[in-house]
Amino acid sequence: MSNSHNIAFLIPCFNEEAAIGQVVINCKETIPEAKVYVYDNNSTDKTVEIAAQAGAIVRHETIQGKGNVVRRMFADVDADIYILCDGDMTYDIASAPEMASKLVQQNLDMVVGTRVSDNSPLQTYPAGHVFGNKMLTGIVGHLFGKRFSDILSGYRVFSKRFVKSFPAISRGFEIETELTIHALELRIPVAEMDTPYFSRPADSESKLNTFRDGFRILMVIIFLLKEVRPLLFFGSIFSALTLVSLTLSFPLFVTYIETGLVPRFPTAILASGIMILAFLTMVCGAILDSVSRGRREVKRMHYLNIKPLETDK
Repeated sequence: MSNSHNIAFLIPCFNEEAAIGQVVINCKETIPEAKVYVYDNNSTDKTVEIAAQAGAIVRHETIQGKGNVVRRMFADVDADIYILCDGDMTYDIASAPEMASKLVQQNLDMVVGTRVSDNSPLQTYPAGHVFGNKMLTGIVGHLFGKRFSDILSGYRVFSKRFVKSFPAISRGFEIETELTIHALELRIPVAEMDTPYFSRPADSESKLNTFRDGFRILMVIIFLLKEVRPLLFFGSIFSALTLVSLTLSFPLFVTYIETGLVPRFPTAILASGIMILAFLTMVCGAILDSVSRGRREVKRMHYLNIKPLETDK
């Protein structure tokens, strides 16, 4: 990592007065030349005052949700290297220089800090979150490509090329999933690096809800599957509808072969209607797949129009 690179820490915050001061101090001590931006998301405690006293550049995003904050940060801040982390002291800021160096030296556009806990009192990763993360990571890997082992990590380092070509649509904690799928869709050069993961301070409260946020993330995965891989999405619906239609029509077909009669016309009409719907769904998938390819090409061209990072080599 060269000193000529402009580096920015991006910290989205909502009611993090217990930890934000130390997080800002850690950022400034770890990479002194970096600018530290804290984007407050309608905090009702002393987050803003403490962050400013610690030396952060404090800005505000009034639309609630982490995704909305990240969208605003990516739009507002101009830098060569962006380090995204949380303001709750759960991420190891000391790993940031190595992550940034990896980004530059390997000509990458995103490095994900994979969370590693040794189950000590300071490194506690809730069991529900572990299971949910593995399940969602497995789903994303199966549908979009197996390049990540922790898709929900909020500790990431980006190039300017990635940040300025990322069309953020998520509103909340689904933003990490969208970042991951965007990289997989465009086949952007990425990597992971193991980083320690710590518990929040005792007087700090988590904003995550395992089941609610897990369901929202799953819905985002399904939505992005429809947008990114419509042929697979609608093809799955086609397969399900075809199976239902065949299940309904097979007994009628057997009866017709044996007797020459169709005894249940309503069932026959229903089975035929479902099969027609299945084929219409498949046609829609094929059309939208062509549209998706065009959109992917536009995204790729926009990505390529942004100057890449200069390496030290």
